[in-house]
Amino acid sequence: MDIKYYIFLSIALFVIGIVGVLTRRNTIIIFMCIELMLNAVNLLLVSFSKMHHIANVAKDPLAGSDGQLFVFFIMVVAAAEVSVGLAIIVMMFRNTHSIDVNFLNRLKH
Repeated sequence: MDIKYYIFLSIALFVIGIVGVLTRRNTIIIFMCIELMLNAVNLLLVSFSKMHHIANVAKDPLAGSDGQLFVFFIMVVAAAEVSVGLAIIVMMFRNTHSIDVNFLNRLKH
């Protein structure tokens, strides 16, 4: 497949994630949209890595593995973000019995 299909799919997923973060008030849905944006970036990194590997396979057999390494680190950071974020959401729900983002503004004062 051509690289432009992967780029288009990645941009579409990233835009859906941005729209979800900016329009939703539920914190769990916001976290899901952030994960969708991270997966869009992962898709783009892997597709560029594959394209680079195909172009340079004769010169260097390990060419193009950098993008896949970055994807691994992004997945580790995303897993840590989800675990910390869900712990914060659970504690917020236990204290306020709501997971609405606008309710957090009232907790400042």
